[in-house]
Amino acid sequence: MFVKNMLLAGEQVIILYLIAAVGFITDKAGLFTEKTAKKCTDLLFYIVTPAVIIESFLNLEYSRETIKGLFLALGCGFLLHGLAVIIAPLIFNRCPKDKAAIFKYASCYGNCGYMGLPLANALFGDEGVFYCSAIVISFQIFSFTHGIYVMTKDSGEKQKFNLKKLILNPGIISVIIGMPLFLLEIEMPDMISAPIGYVASLNSPLAMLIFGTYIANTSFKSILKEWRIWCVAAIKLLITPAILLVLFRLLGIGGVLLGSVMVPASAPSASNTALFAAKYNRDTGLASQTVAVVSFLSILTMPVMIAISQMA
Repeated sequence: MFVKNMLLAGEQVIILYLIAAVGFITDKAGLFTEKTAKKCTDLLFYIVTPAVIIESFLNLEYSRETIKGLFLALGCGFLLHGLAVIIAPLIFNRCPKDKAAIFKYASCYGNCGYMGLPLANALFGDEGVFYCSAIVISFQIFSFTHGIYVMTKDSGEKQKFNLKKLILNPGIISVIIGMPLFLLEIEMPDMISAPIGYVASLNSPLAMLIFGTYIANTSFKSILKEWRIWCVAAIKLLITPAILLVLFRLLGIGGVLLGSVMVPASAPSASNTALFAAKYNRDTGLASQTVAVVSFLSILTMPVMIAISQMA
């Protein structure tokens, strides 16, 4: 069973990275470049990902068990990011401040939406997306508070807490729309649900095509010189997921719920690492290299962690 689960997860990860390879090739060929991909990122962030989350609420059968699972998953998301926030400073507080911001953010925040949602969908269906969406909520809350603090600390560009930006972001808004539809058992007509489904289906291919262009513009020659990138990979892909798996099992979480929350828990560093680095004048090259290395290594680690979670 372990090998079967690992092969299934590994197959889905490889499928996603084959699409990323298409993005890599088209960037090198000048057909779909990083400049174009950056414009598509807003489409993915503001339209496609919310459609995925809303669709998951529409497709899941209402029951006491699923409601309980939703709030358990949300609690798992807060535990996930809370643990990461504690671990990262212990490792990177002594490195140069500009680099520390990149490494801390990359260690704390994973590709919950762009990679987590499609993989959860492939492995566990709509129920997996439903639970993974709860992790996206916690990601948005932590990223727009602690994440901004990390990126702006000691940069001379520290920003005040902005509750409006925290609430009015695509992840939270889509949950605000989708959750009442689920809790009130409202059945949407095909004229509305079908377009949402079509838009949602763009998530996996578009996200990975964009990521492929991102990889194509990363300099790999300097990666070996920065050993802390490998520390980020160890924390993000092995140490934090392993601790979380033990904690989740001690809390009695298992089955599809455990597998669904372990997908984002073991996901590689978020592409937001580079986006936030650019926004707050940090080293975007280092951020890109970090995300690229951790993402490549996740091809090996994610299937193993997910398979172990299904055997636990």
